[in-house]
Amino acid sequence: MKLAIRLVTVPVFCLLLLADQGESEKSPPILSQLSTSTQRIVSTVPPNGDVNPYGVAFVPNGFPTGGSLQTGDILVSNFNNNANLQGTGTTIVSVTPTGGVSPFFQGKAGLGLTTALGVLKRGFVLVGNLPTTDGTSNTVQQGSLLILNRSGTIVANLSDSVLLDGPWDLAVHDEGSRSQVFVSNVLNGTVTRLDLSISDTAVTVSSSTRIASGYTHRFDAAALVIGPTGLAYDTDRDLLYVASTGDNKIFAIEHARAATKDGGMGRAIYTDDTHLHGPLGLALAPNGHLITANGDAVNPGGEQNDLVEFTIGGQFVAQFQVDSGAGGGAFGLAFGRSGGEPRFAAVDDVQNTLRIWTLRGDNENENEDRN
Repeated sequence: MKLAIRLVTVPVFCLLLLADQGESEKSPPILSQLSTSTQRIVSTVPPNGDVNPYGVAFVPNGFPTGGSLQTGDILVSNFNNNANLQGTGTTIVSVTPTGGVSPFFQGKAGLGLTTALGVLKRGFVLVGNLPTTDGTSNTVQQGSLLILNRSGTIVANLSDSVLLDGPWDLAVHDEGSRSQVFVSNVLNGTVTRLDLSISDTAVTVSSSTRIASGYTHRFDAAALVIGPTGLAYDTDRDLLYVASTGDNKIFAIEHARAATKDGGMGRAIYTDDTHLHGPLGLALAPNGHLITANGDAVNPGGEQNDLVEFTIGGQFVAQFQVDSGAGGGAFGLAFGRSGGEPRFAAVDDVQNTLRIWTLRGDNENENEDRN
């Protein structure tokens, strides 16, 4: 499937309401709870031996039955193969609410499944890929966005040399029969919005628009590629938050749902050289804060493998170390529900595991459409 291209330029941005910032800043931290919350750790290594888990996504309420997935399952995509070559992983595993792990998707050799992983409540899974042939930046290819049905079968493969140039992460605003999917492109430093029409059997791209650009992007000997990564959509404010790894900042894109123009980088909402070390995955927490994962490839120093929580007003709140070993262990993360309970999940790339925490009841004001 080929996407229709609409490239346009620069909107005007509005400031967040100070009242909204103040309310968020009073909310209790999520990360401070993790050390005392119930935790489950599961391996993300499938039978073929893929490693380096990247994307994390919960299967939402209302997901149809009759396939391999159930509401509350967690999906994890793998970026490396069993020889630990970057950009060659081909699998997505599914984790049940009780911790059972099984393969959900097995793709062709050399896909390199990225953090761009999301689930649509009508019964489809989206996953990006950034292939290499030898695990190095010398052979990085454009990649594409795969659409899978609930049984793990590919039903569409979206590609575009401009609008899907290295799909690295995504965020979904799910409205059932239609949805907006925001995709960060690591190879050209942009963000694209795909407007989707969704039936029980198919997903169609109604339109596609570049809504942001200008983020630092480059090849990197250790990290493979560096560019815009984590995306989190705030339904209430119609804001798309962007974690730009190379810029070491978090940005906000105004009016993301219906923007018709490229708004540039948007507005930097969080700059913190003390706590940010190349932010990767990004999620909007149920308390209104944002949580990002440090990749440690940019601005190295201090504690490694940290998750960082901060307010939408740019105030640092808390941090939590995913792994005490070598850097680069933190990447994908997500909020959702499993077995009716609010949960938070984050990968540990060092151990090739998924850590899942059951959150306390005071965070149950979760808006699933926000993440």
